[in-house]
Amino acid sequence: MTNISENIFTLKSQIPASVKLVAVSKTRPVSDILEAYSAGQRCFGENRVQEILNKKDLLPSDIEWHLIGHLQSNKVRAIIPYINMIESVDTFKLLSTVNSEALKINRIVDCLLQIHIADEESKTGFSLNELSEIGDSHGFEDLKNVRISGVMGMATFTSDMGKVQREFSYLADCFRSLGKKYFSAKPYFKEISMGMSGDYEAAIKEGSTIVRIGSLIFGQRNKK
Repeated sequence: MTNISENIFTLKSQIPASVKLVAVSKTRPVSDILEAYSAGQRCFGENRVQEILNKKDLLPSDIEWHLIGHLQSNKVRAIIPYINMIESVDTFKLLSTVNSEALKINRIVDCLLQIHIADEESKTGFSLNELSEIGDSHGFEDLKNVRISGVMGMATFTSDMGKVQREFSYLADCFRSLGKKYFSAKPYFKEISMGMSGDYEAAIKEGSTIVRIGSLIFGQRNKK
């Protein structure tokens, strides 16, 4: 049986205090999240809007929700009142939609720009060239209700840790490049979200400030 509290204490003893732990609670029951909460965990990551909406009222109100999966523009309005950070902004259209929906309820929403760093086509994200084009456009400065806090990326699913390390290194380079060019006057542009259960140590070595960990906390998910 998985000891969620013990797993959290172990992880937090291994992760620098400067690195934020997002407990990936997708598909997990409310009881598991409550056990993690009782162990002091406050930040949880979900892949789907509907899961957050289903769980939030059954859980303490001070939980910090991060959306870490692909977000469809037509789901933005539903999640904007409840989300603390959208880590997976992968198109300018989505960023604009988040901005307009946040404006309607007078919120500023923290967002990360998801950059495609893996070989796998199934993973979404901007290229650095696309972000440079967006950064140079006039529309970028008009987005007053999103706070672009950094970048996010997912490495290739492989046992080749050298490859994973290179992909994380590239994401860190992208973060520095974007920061220097577009966010030098924005102290909140400081986050690099990379690293999951199988590769978080490599990510931290390359400068990760947010790690997204599920199975090391909650155990392996049941395959449906």
